[in-house]
Formats: sequence, C-alpha cells, structure tokens
Amino acid sequence: MKNKRFFIILLIYFLSIGNSFAIEPDVFVQSTVNRASKLLAEDISKDRKIQELKKIAKETVDIGGISLYTLGPARKNLSEDQKKTYGELFEDYFLKSFSSRLAEYTNPEINVFDKKILNKNYTIVNSLLLAKDDRPEVKIDWRIYTKNPENPLIRDLIIEGLSLARTQKEEFSSILNSNDGNIEALFKVLKEFSKS
Repeated sequence: MKNKRFFIILLIYFLSIGNSFAIEPDVFVQSTVNRASKLLAEDISKDRKIQELKKIAKETVDIGGISLYTLGPARKNLSEDQKKTYGELFEDYFLKSFSSRLAEYTNPEINVFDKKILNKNYTIVNSLLLAKDDRPEVKIDWRIYTKNPENPLIRDLIIEGLSLARTQKEEFSSILNSNDGNIEALFKVLKEFSKS
C-alpha cells in the first residue's frame, strides 16, 4: 500500500512538470522528500550525494527569495553590483549548508500529513521525520511559495517550531550589526564558509 501511494505521488508530480497545471503543495513536498530519500539510500559517495542534493535544491527551493529575506532591511542600502554579489555568495553558502547536512542522513523517512493554505501565495505543509533508533521523531513544517501554482517552491523549513530562514536572518543581522553594517563583512563570512 505504501509503495502504491509513493508511486501515485511520483506519477502526479512528474505529470505536473510535463503539463501546465497546478501541483498541490503537499504532493510537491512529499515527492521532493521522496527524491532526496531515494538518493540518500543509494550506494554512492558522499560527494556525489552532495552534488545531486544541490540539483534537487536548485529545482525545489526559492533560493533567491530566501536570500533577500535573510538579508533583511540591509538589502535596501546595497548597490545593484552588491546585490548580485550577495545573491551569488548566498546561493553557494545555502547549497553547501543544505547538502552537507542532509548528506549525513541515510534514507530519512518523512511523511506529509496535512496542509494549511495561508493565502494565494503561501501554504504551510506539515510533516514528520519518523523516529529511528538514533533519533527522535521531528516535526517539520514547510513554507511553500505558491504564487505560481505550476511551480511551487520551498521558502522556509520550520523544525519543531524554529524557522531556519528567520534564524539565518538573525545570524546575518548580528554579523552586520557588529561590523557597522558593512556588507563586505558578511561577504567575507559567506566566502569563507563556502571555501571551507
């Protein structure tokens, strides 16, 4: 029964990519986590998993939207060149952070169980990372950007009530505040992380 449900979700997902019609946010999330889970279960190197996870993230996450949100009001003071530099650095930072953390998991099971439409642009999708011997059950809520219903995108993960995007925004704000708002200080941190 579980395999049949998984197949139906995948079929709906891939059909919706090939044809122009809306994909439901909960189906989108379940199909995305199934893709990642299948990849993580494969017998391939960690480096290969990281590269493949980055591809999934580029297709399913609104990295540009998250980058602007995490910069906060500071973005209003940037030149166009600085915005472009920040966008590129943030994407490298985000993809490395996301893929290297996720690559530590082996076959995580995430079950979507509910959704709440906030407005035409956002839906919250509720899921659970199922418990295993080495970890407890974890509640994960997905903030899905649905302005284009044919191409929903992940804008945030709320893990046990903690927003990852908000946490990142606070971290970047702290870096800027301790450096008199100098964007170059944030650029330096992002560059160093991506090179490490």
